[in-house]
Parts: sequence; structure tokens; C-alpha cells
Amino acid sequence: MTRILHILVLFLGLTLPLPTLAQQAEAESADNPPALLIADEVFVENEDLLIATGNVEALHDGVRLTATRITYSKTSDSLSIEGPIRITDAAGNILLADYAEMDQGLRNGLLRSARMIMDQQLQLASVEARRVEGRYTQLSKVAVTSCQVCGDDSAPLWQIRATRVIHDQQERQLYFDNAQLRVLDVPIFYLPRMRLPDPTLKRARGFLIPSLRSTSLLGLGIKLPYFIPIGDHQDITLTPYLSPDTRTLEFRYRRAFRNGDLLVNGALTGDRLLPDQARGYLFAEGNFDLKRDFKLNFDLKTTSDAAYLNDYGISGADRLDSTLTLTRVRRDEFIEAGLVHYESLRTSEDNDTQPTIIGFARMEQRKYPPVLGGELRLSAEAHGHYRYSSIPFDSADADTDVDGRDVFRLNAEANWLRRWTLAGGIRAGVSTHLWLDRYAIRQDITSAADVTRATPGVAIDLRWPFQKQGAAGGRTLIEPIVQFGWVGGARPGNPNDESSRVELDEANLLSLSRFPAADRHEHGRTIAAGLRWMHEAPAGWAAAFTLGRVWRETADPEFTRSSGLEGTQSDWLLAGRFANASGLSLVARGLLDDTFRFSKAEARAGWTNERMDLGASYLLLVTDPAEDRASAQSEWSFDGSYRMSRHWTGSTEWRYDLAGRNLDRVGVGLQYRNECVQVDFGVQRKYASSTTLEPSTDFDLTVALTGFGTSDSAKEYRRTCKY
Repeated sequence: MTRILHILVLFLGLTLPLPTLAQQAEAESADNPPALLIADEVFVENEDLLIATGNVEALHDGVRLTATRITYSKTSDSLSIEGPIRITDAAGNILLADYAEMDQGLRNGLLRSARMIMDQQLQLASVEARRVEGRYTQLSKVAVTSCQVCGDDSAPLWQIRATRVIHDQQERQLYFDNAQLRVLDVPIFYLPRMRLPDPTLKRARGFLIPSLRSTSLLGLGIKLPYFIPIGDHQDITLTPYLSPDTRTLEFRYRRAFRNGDLLVNGALTGDRLLPDQARGYLFAEGNFDLKRDFKLNFDLKTTSDAAYLNDYGISGADRLDSTLTLTRVRRDEFIEAGLVHYESLRTSEDNDTQPTIIGFARMEQRKYPPVLGGELRLSAEAHGHYRYSSIPFDSADADTDVDGRDVFRLNAEANWLRRWTLAGGIRAGVSTHLWLDRYAIRQDITSAADVTRATPGVAIDLRWPFQKQGAAGGRTLIEPIVQFGWVGGARPGNPNDESSRVELDEANLLSLSRFPAADRHEHGRTIAAGLRWMHEAPAGWAAAFTLGRVWRETADPEFTRSSGLEGTQSDWLLAGRFANASGLSLVARGLLDDTFRFSKAEARAGWTNERMDLGASYLLLVTDPAEDRASAQSEWSFDGSYRMSRHWTGSTEWRYDLAGRNLDRVGVGLQYRNECVQVDFGVQRKYASSTTLEPSTDFDLTVALTGFGTSDSAKEYRRTCKY
């Protein structure tokens, strides 16, 4: 029989998502265009029966139906469809059956040996399926799984057996009667009623994946999160955490606004660690776009006690900083204002004598004067920090900080820069500076109450870049640099509250002042010299190296040993980096003195590709009483993950204190993931050195059944069958 193409104005439409294919019978309407029927044979009997046989395929509005035979009876207004039947909607959902008796619109009817495949993940196999009102699909004697099933006799890794499952297509929910979870066909637990989202629903009210957590401090416990959507733009997740030693309710609130978003995390706790105290924490962060290009950001943090975040594995921070900032960044303008609140969790620090509340506002503009040429930068800053203490002297005699000192300062700077290219390719630049500073100091008997100063400065730098282009495409740059600088005036008597930690690095090698804040300036004549080398190879690797040093007329007593700037000549600054196409990267920086000993060093190595993500770090800080470091600090840390096979991934982290010769923390993790399940197991040991923290060992286990709307897709982990 010759295959023919027959276009019919049928009495059915194929418009609804799986498994309904039609809503209206008016094929001529603009909203429901005619269906396309393809078959080997299409004929009409007695003007009552429409019969299509042989490779039948019906197409309509993105939905496709295939069968071996379709019979439409005008008298009964019904369809008889002989299989194998396959219905695919525009989203890729599939309904399979052997035989179907349905009404003309496919809104009601019965399908035998029906099987639904939703979002290419979730499979629902049943003896029969009944369509009701074009919205509900009722399946009887059902087996549900997202696991790959190979062969008729092989049991999936997990499945849910139920006497009945109803799929509400409008609400995108699955309702189970007499549900039984089976693992390798072994019953695990039974629920008389259960509701789960279908894979197309991403925000569904209900329980999320539970997790088991065992710690040496709190014992074995379970976390059972419950997700509550509140409209389309906000939701809250409540997570009870129960163990023999704690009763905790964790919460997370999220809201999306038209111009930003808000996230709040927190917990309320009663436990046996501090039985007479209510414990908890609250973190809130938000980002908002305001008018005239302004952005509002806040990040607020607080906790009930110093040990809570560590005891419950929330954060390892020993200082909490809450910030509120308003910023605007344009091509030639920068504006920022904000408030910061610090809360120290360290036993060695008293929040009453620390600068706890800080307010600031700064602005910078760039202009290009046509007469002078070059670039003119104008900046201004207001800054103030407040201590809760009112003691105007150092009561502990442990350092030079005054317990209750409060400081407010106003700083303004005018900076003009210009560059020229000289003969031989030498680049010359000049910059002039004028700083105007005003300080108000309160509750400090060791300092003047008000300090005002004007400080001029000038710098001349010369650069001689050499660039070479290789025949194969590689590029090399060598650039020697020298700068001659001078800053006038002398240091006034204002206290050093903000620039007590100074470090020489690549960013400030050519700076006239290497102090991090405006309460200090360098003074006198200086020379800074350096050499920069960079290379990009055609093979895909790149490397860079920087060498530099600073000489000054007189030593600055504010520069400490570990700053690398002590004395009239600094330590040698060494910095380098390397990266190649295979994912290997190396970054290192250090300060080397004249005895070839490092006063400060840090290095980071990483290797990332499709199977692994490894990283190792090294840190060295020498003794420096001026920075409250009575002994050297040195540590190694390592973190990484390795994908051992398609489904197995291992991870580890550890930190070792070389100076103290002891482990700070160590942890290992293992993950198994395939198309229908994800299992995460981890163990971590924390060796706390603080008197407020207890050493602890934590175990975490999470088992997730994938394939439902509230879980991540795992299609890329799908296994294949071997026959």
C-alpha cells in the first residue's frame, strides 16, 4: 500500500501537555488549527467511522501521537487507538500504552498497560491509566522510579509502589495511595498517603531531602527541611534539627524584588552544651538597585555566643562584620558610603575596647584638564570609628591602644598624573599629590584632641618595556621600572588606629604611601625599583614574575618586621604566577631579606580539569610583637575533589599547623550519584585551639532520590544497559 499524506480537519485537537492532547474540537479556529494525520491508509466507512491504519502519526500544536490504528466513531464520539501508542508533548514528556478508549477530545478515557515518562526522568508504570476531565491521570497498581531499568526481571535501585497514583496536571503534583518505598525490591517503609511534585515543578511546598548529622558535641541527629513557597517571589524553609543534645529550628527566608533580592538565614536552639541559655544566630544579606545608578548592599551577622557557629558547623569565622553600603560607580566617578559593625568572637579581644562601629563616606572623580593635560583625580573621605569603652587610657598595659579612643577624620586629596613616551621607547610619568587631613580624637589622654595637616608629594617614574613576538605566536614582555618619590612634612601626633598592619606587595610597590588607611603617610625621599617579566606561549601556558625593592632616606618606625619595609631598605619583593591549558596554576609571593630568609610568604597551587579540582596553600608569618604575634605562624592546607568514575567522587580537606606541629582540621567526603539517587557522606575533625571552642568530629549523611521537582536533574549521570 502506497504511503499517503492526508490532511484532515479532525474532530480532535492535540494541544494539552502530557498526557492530554486536545481541549477543543473546533479544528478550524485560529486558536486550535487543524491536526495533521499521516498514515499508510485513511478511509471512511458508512460515513460514520474514520479509520487510519499503518504507521499512524498525528501532529498538532507541538504534540505527536503514533499508533498502528486509530478509529473514530461519529455515533459514539469516541476514539479507539491500538498500540503500541506513544504520545509526546512539546516539553518532551511521553505517554506509552498498548490500547486506549477515549472520547473525541482525549479528555476522558482508559489506557491499558500505560507508562508515563516525565521530563525524561520519572517513570510511572501501571496496569491501566484513566484520564478525567483533561486534567487528572489516575494510574492503578503503579511502580514509580527515575532509575534506569534494564530487562524485565531487573529491579531498579529504588522504586515507589502504590495502589493508585493521581497526577494533577494543572497543579503539577503526584498523589500516592498506599505508597511503599523499595530499595532493590526490598520494602523499606510504608505511607498510606503521600504527595510529591512532578519533575516540571521547581518550587513545591513540602519536605525536602533530610540529612543525618552526627557530632561528638551533639550526638546523632536528623535535619528535616520543610519548604513553603509564598507566591512566586518569596519562600521560607524551616528545618528542625533534632538530636539527644539539641532541639534546633533552622530557617531560611528568600525574597526576590523587582530591583533586588533578600536572603535571611538563622536558627533558634536549646541544647545541653549551654542548658540555661537560648542560643542561635542570624545572617541577613541583600542587594538592591536604586535610582541614578546607586546600589544598596547589606550583610548583617550576629550570634548568641562565641562558640555557636563552630558547634553547629555554620561558619569558622572568629570575627563577624555587619555592613551596610551605598555605592555608585560611573566611568569617571566613584561614590561609597556605609556603616560597619564588628563583633569579635576571640577570647583575646574585648568588644568594648575594639573599634566596633565604623562609619565612612568617600568620593573620587577623574577630570582631564585641557590646559595641563593628563588626568586630575579629586577625592574626599569622611571616616569615624567608635569604641563602647569610655576609658581614656590603656588599662591593660598590654599594647599601645587606648581602651576608649574614638576617632573622626576628614581627608581630601588632589592628584595630577601625566605620561610621555621618550626616545627609545622609554615611558616617563609624573604625579603630584596634595593631602589635606583633619583628625578629631576623643577619650585619649595620650594624644592631642585635634590634628590638622597638609602634606605635598611628587613622584617621577620611568619604565622601559621590551616586547618580543615569536614566530609561532608567543609573546614576551620585560619591563624595568624605577620611581623617585618625595613626600614633605612630618608625621603629626594623631594615633595609629587603622594602619597597624602594613605589607609590601605588587600593588603598592610604586605607591608614595604604603599604609592602608589615610591616618598615616610616608615622609621623605624614596626610590622604588622593580622588574616585570611576562610570557604567553603558543602552547597555551602563561607565566609572570615581579621583582622589586624600596629604598628610603630615613627609616619609618611604623613599619614592622613582617611588613617587609623595616629600615632604610625594604626586603626583596618576589611574586610569580603560572598557568597552562591543562588546568594547572601556581601563584606565589614572598618578602626576602638580605640574609635570604623569608619574613612573609604565601603560595597557592591548583589543578582543575574534568575529573579533579585540587588546591594546596602555604602560609608563613614570622614573629612580630607589633602585630601581636609572639610566635611564628606557618601552615599547609589542602582541599580537593576527584571524580573516580562516572558516579563516584571523593573529596578531602586538611589544614596542618607547621609551627605548632599539629592538625587544625581534617575531613574526607564521598559521593555516589547516578540518574536516580545521590548519596553524600562526609566526616570532619576540628582541633580547636581557642578556649571557647571544643574539638569536635562531625559526620554527615544525605540520601536524595532524584527525578522529582524539588531535586536537581541528574540526566547526565544516566547509566546504560548491557544486553
